Amino acid sequence: QVQLVESGGGWVQPGGSLRLSCAASGDIYTVYTMNWYRQSPEKQRELVASITSIGNTNYADSVKGRFTISRDNAKNTVYLQMNSLKPEDTAVYYCNADLMRYSDFEVAHYWGQGTQVTVSS
Repeated sequence: QVQLVESGGGWVQPGGSLRLSCAASGDIYTVYTMNWYRQSPEKQRELVASITSIGNTNYADSVKGRFTISRDNAKNTVYLQMNSLKPEDTAVYYCNADLMRYSDFEVAHYWGQGTQVTVSS
């Protein structure tokens, strides 16, 4: 069994900051790429940022320069530091990860349950 648990969402005023965390636990041998997605009622789920196991990162154009993705491999945890937040950043944020299970050495894709981020005045 593998779990991805997000935390750190909430309400913030425009221009504010939040830091999301996502911890993977359970039947894990190694974690490969970790990603943050977001989805709002008006839009399809979109990739916000990704980070490989060696720290290479990629960002959506809409968040470049404002969001920073990082990870702690020892803790199987990925973070998303969000600065200069805008109302259009309001969404449910999901993390996911490609990882190899310890029990069978199979690679599989897992999602967290999501955390709400609301940016409004």
